[in-house]
Order: sequence, then C-alpha cells, then structure tokens
Amino acid sequence: MSSTPLDAPLDRAPLDTPLDTPFAALHRRPGAPLLLPNAWDHASAAVLAEQGFAAIGTTSLGVAAAAGLPDGAAATRDETLRLARRLGGSGRYLLSVDVENGFSDDPDEVAAFAAELADAGVVGINLEDGRPDGTLTPAALHAAKITAVKAAAPALFVNARTDTHWLALPDPDEETDRRLDAYQLAGADGLFVPGLTDPAAIERLCGGLARPLNILYTPTGPTLPELAALGVARVSLGSYLYRTALAAAVSTALAIRAGTPGPAAAPVDAPAYATVQALYADGR
Repeated sequence: MSSTPLDAPLDRAPLDTPLDTPFAALHRRPGAPLLLPNAWDHASAAVLAEQGFAAIGTTSLGVAAAAGLPDGAAATRDETLRLARRLGGSGRYLLSVDVENGFSDDPDEVAAFAAELADAGVVGINLEDGRPDGTLTPAALHAAKITAVKAAAPALFVNARTDTHWLALPDPDEETDRRLDAYQLAGADGLFVPGLTDPAAIERLCGGLARPLNILYTPTGPTLPELAALGVARVSLGSYLYRTALAAAVSTALAIRAGTPGPAAAPVDAPAYATVQALYADGR
C-alpha cells in the first residue's frame, strides 16, 4: 500500500495554473464544449476520427463487454492498457482513457498505471470514485489517487469523476460539492458528474468550480447546445455509442432474418447499461 497518509498535505499547490496542453485547451472554449465520443476498439476510434473528432475517449463498459468482463470491477486493467497502446500512438486524435477507479485502491499503483498510459501516448484519464458494490470510495482516498497521478504524470489530464448522482444519496448535491472541492484541490484538471441532468444544478456547478465541468450526455437530458449555454466544458457520450451499436447490429440481423433488405421496421432500442453489464455473467 501507499506509504503516504491520506490526510497528509497535498504535494501540489492547490489550484495551481491550469494544465497547458492541446487536450486541456479543448476544455477552455466558452460556448463550445468538447464533445468526447467514446470508442471501444481500433475500428470505432478510427471511424470517429475520420469524422473530425479531435479527441476520443474510451468507454470502460465497451472495453469490458467486448472482452466478456464486468465493468467497474477492476477486471480490465490489462485490456485497457492493451487498447491504449494500440490507439495512443496513432497521431490522428487525442486519446483519453476511462480507467474506472484506477484498478486499485493504492494511490501509488494507480499512479504507476497512469504513467504507463502516458508513455503509450494517452493524454487524459477518467478516474471515478464509484465502487462495484454501489458505494463511493472515501473522498480522501480518491483525492490521494489524483495527487499521486499528477505527481507521476504531470501532463496527463485527470478528469475526476464522482458518482454521487448515480447513487441513491439523501442529498447528492451536498456530497457532490464536498467531493468536487476535494478533487480539484487534489490536482484534478477536470470534474465529471455523470447522472446530473438538472439544468439549474449544472449551471450552479459551472459557476462555482475552478476546473471545467464534464457532463454525461443522455437522450432524455439537455441537448449539446443547452449544455453549452449552461457553461459545461466537456460532454462525454460514455457507453451510449457502444450500446447503440449493439442495437443496430441486432436490428439489422432481425431485418435480414425477416427478409427485409434494410434496417428493421421497428429498430431495437439501445440496451441499458445494466443489460450489457450482465452479459459477461453467462458468456452470451
């Protein structure tokens, strides 16, 4: 385990000068948030790059499901690193990698993994505080991971994610505020609150944070122009493209089976996250 006490003073000056890299600059365009599509293999990243996306992320669910492994359970460290090495040196786009919770609760191990990703050409990581059992990593521990990563790979853009709005917390806003403050003081370059869709709450955070806010797109939430108007700096698509691709594949196969030369008349809806997450259990 790390020898650094979790309540020790931060190694970095809190809220120092924002990271100055091409990827970080994409988060500083008022009214024009970075739309980050998330790929799960070489082909999906390549076709997105062909459409002019300057930066591409990976989806941990897509990477895990494609390998028959569970997402969010620290089971895909090797798969994640292999994909990062395959994609990070392309030179065609900037690559950010979803590393779940860092695949460890030891800040030094998380930092070492982040350094491997940086060596592979990765420019950013998404580091979450959610755990497989539906609880949150202690804020001090997650902050320690962030500080350790920034010490090991200073140029890596750390997008610190809190799952407060994905859990049934009695007061998610209060806990979100507490955690985001701790994470930006620990050195996070960006802050991510998936599950937050209320425009007023989003606008409040954008106005009160010292680091750019990332929101997860959902078809039932605000549109990209609406999120831009609220002050959001980055909009991630998460597993949505992967799940939509699964739905398109099933719809096409059903149409062919029915003798229809095209997509099914009633396309299959994109499966929910939990539906895809369950697939690894029985090898389907």
